Amino acid sequence: MTKTKVSNKDLAIKISVVSIAINIILSILKLIAGIISHSSAMISDAVHSASDVVSTIVVIVGLNISSKQADKEHPYGHDRLESISALLLSIILAGTGLMIGLSGIKNIINGTVQEITNSIALGSGILSIVVKEVQYQYTRKVAKKVNSDSLMADAWHHRSDALSSVGSCIGIIGTMAGIYIMDSIASIVISVFIIHAGYQIMKESIDKLIDKSCDDKTIAKIETVIVSQEGVKGIDEFRTRLFGSKIYVDVTILIDGNTILKDAHAISENVHDAVENAFPNIKHCMIHIHPFTPIENND
Repeated sequence: MTKTKVSNKDLAIKISVVSIAINIILSILKLIAGIISHSSAMISDAVHSASDVVSTIVVIVGLNISSKQADKEHPYGHDRLESISALLLSIILAGTGLMIGLSGIKNIINGTVQEITNSIALGSGILSIVVKEVQYQYTRKVAKKVNSDSLMADAWHHRSDALSSVGSCIGIIGTMAGIYIMDSIASIVISVFIIHAGYQIMKESIDKLIDKSCDDKTIAKIETVIVSQEGVKGIDEFRTRLFGSKIYVDVTILIDGNTILKDAHAISENVHDAVENAFPNIKHCMIHIHPFTPIENND
């Protein structure tokens, strides 16, 4: 179990390091293209790509800290620190979207016009869209595999960069066609999508920081596993809580009141192992026993 966890963390960090290298290269290429083509949209896009480097560093730090083993001062581990990392990234993401939107509104109000001298910026923008979308899809896939909130937030940061490049390309094409306002309108629309993505990540991160329960579908699946174990007559109380990317389960099972202590303990151990084996994301399952008799059941 521990071995798999370390492997997942290493995979996530490896993806993040590759992401940093790609973002640095893209930032330099887009900055050069923006300067040569006199495209302020592409220069802004280059700055956006550079900001992704900072967010990915936050991911790496969060993954390293959250994977630390429990200690005397933190007996339940450090899993919540990854949710804090994801929360920080969501704020950066929403802030990025807000700046893009405000920039578009400002350009419309001021009637800002930019003249593109060649298509180098457009080519750089198209390249950025392809690369960032590939990064988004792959990072999202890995984030789901390792169940990492911060890595998923970083994936959406890649998507926001791709959308930003789409806006830049639309603006460049519009400018070359003489429709100068197209750049600003595209920026505003794209900013809405980016802010929404940031909000969703922020909401999920906060939920995992305040012990929100699992969704109904997951709860139903866990209950099914519990009641299917031999000796379990039913469930008296059942609670779950999200702890970072992990789940804690607290359940009281009903067993025959005539069961001897040794057998009752064996039933609870069996339920514990069955639940944790069936759901790898469950960090700990606490089993309580409530003995009952047919008479008590009728009441």
